[in-house]
Amino acid sequence: MAQTPAFNKPKVELHVHLDGFIKLETILYYAKGCREAIKRIAYEFVEMKAKEGVVYVEVRYSPHLLANSKVDPIPWNQAEGDLTPDEVVDLVNQGLQEGEQAFGVKVRSILCCMRHQPNWSLEVLELCKKYHQKTVVAIDLAGDETIEGSSLFPGHMQAYEGAVKSGIHRTVHAGEIGSSEIVRLAVDTLKTERVGHGYHTLEDEALYKRLLKENMHFEVCPWSSYLTGAWDPKTEHAVVRFKKDQANYSLNTDDPLIFKSTLDTDYQMTKRDMGFTEEEFKRLNINAAKSSFLPKEEKEELLERLYREYQWPPQAEGQVP
Repeated sequence: MAQTPAFNKPKVELHVHLDGFIKLETILYYAKGCREAIKRIAYEFVEMKAKEGVVYVEVRYSPHLLANSKVDPIPWNQAEGDLTPDEVVDLVNQGLQEGEQAFGVKVRSILCCMRHQPNWSLEVLELCKKYHQKTVVAIDLAGDETIEGSSLFPGHMQAYEGAVKSGIHRTVHAGEIGSSEIVRLAVDTLKTERVGHGYHTLEDEALYKRLLKENMHFEVCPWSSYLTGAWDPKTEHAVVRFKKDQANYSLNTDDPLIFKSTLDTDYQMTKRDMGFTEEEFKRLNINAAKSSFLPKEEKEELLERLYREYQWPPQAEGQVP
């Protein structure tokens, strides 16, 4: 018998990796660098999110990690081919848009810079600008936070400075396994508008209280944090503190194929182990919608849908936009 969903209402997801979603059958059926595979991966992602009850999702990926041409170094020890990062973005956009039409889920994408490859970052910015609002809504910095000084690598800093000047939205993986200093650099130097994970922000109480006051959004991935060791289960999870403080955060899957999970896995975990209620699930999804990178009019439409579905007027949600 299928498990009853922990929250059987429309949901918003802001932190999920396309390259951490890919279905095993798709990997086996297609080789990397195959154009049809790229479109199919994106299309199947939307299909899966529809089954999870997601009505709006921002999916992220590195165009360079899916390419095998005009990328240095070529990832995954592939032979050089003819699939460029630019074409990867175009193909993903096609798959997402076809999935959006087929399954009724609004989907936007975020392009990732990788901490270990700052030489890719300026091209990521240019792709964000080229495909802005053709599903692409933001830039991200992902990868190994423990690479010393990676937040300050010139390629990343120049890309984020360019994003600010170009009106490209910004998020950064920070404080997942890295220290609160990585979070501070993401906010103060890279000018991020959201923090991916952010658990170790709590190491610096002054920083945390400041971000709480500034209504910074934390993209929380509970099941992921358990499996990766980002959270020590002998301690209280950061999301419990976020809940107590009525912080601005969302629940997300991160890498569902890798972690053999769905979005309900994270909702079940927080409901069963952390005392989350339906009202808190409503509140965090509304905050996720408010913190999305949608244009104002589309964001308002999304919020209206959530208020209607939740039967919860805006004044009851306890947070001013």
